[in-house]
Amino acid sequence: MRVLIVEDEPFLAEAIRDGLRLEAIAADIAGDGDTALEMLAVNDYDIAVLDRDVPGPSGDEIAKRIVASGSGMPILMLTAADRLDDKVSGFELGADDYLTKPFELRELVLRLRALDRRRGHNRPPVLQLAGLRLDPFRREVYRDDRYIALTRKQFAVLEVLVAAGGGVVSAEELLARAWDEHADPFTNAVRITISALRKRLGEPGIIDTVAGVGYRIDAQPAAARSGPPHG
Repeated sequence: MRVLIVEDEPFLAEAIRDGLRLEAIAADIAGDGDTALEMLAVNDYDIAVLDRDVPGPSGDEIAKRIVASGSGMPILMLTAADRLDDKVSGFELGADDYLTKPFELRELVLRLRALDRRRGHNRPPVLQLAGLRLDPFRREVYRDDRYIALTRKQFAVLEVLVAAGGGVVSAEELLARAWDEHADPFTNAVRITISALRKRLGEPGIIDTVAGVGYRIDAQPAAARSGPPHG
């Protein structure tokens, strides 16, 4: 998952970003409305986290533009405006969720996971494919009931692959969904992470390389697999 944090308090924004990274959620920061709109135009975000009171176009105006774009991107308003009327107006603007400051990071993470699940057409909270069971809330992965210890980045990449349900995911999409805006588009980080994931998951190999296209989870039964993937 990749989110945009629109927050003009640098220390709070950085604390949120760092906390989300610990939960395998990639996050970018925009400190004002103009920057937020520019980033929304060039990056593919799963969720926007908006403070309503930021310089330039306000969080309210950003919410209006997201809704008008028809992208369907979920909006979570994270703001000090805590009166009932504030919450009502926020939802009327198109917010999908509303969390007031001060807040607990864990609650923010849970709300983001819930929004992402709804965005994914009500996919179950625990993802299962090809003998893998991935729990985004607990950040746990099991293969055939065997616990697999993964780094945060490995987990983020595997989550994208499993959520694709056996479909091919390009290296560019993995980079966009599991890394932040500072990722070098020419980096070999995706290839290295996939290689490490294959080792952690063990045999028989279930992450296939589709030459010139990307990667996918082989959803065939284990008995139907002929051996480890190539590439």
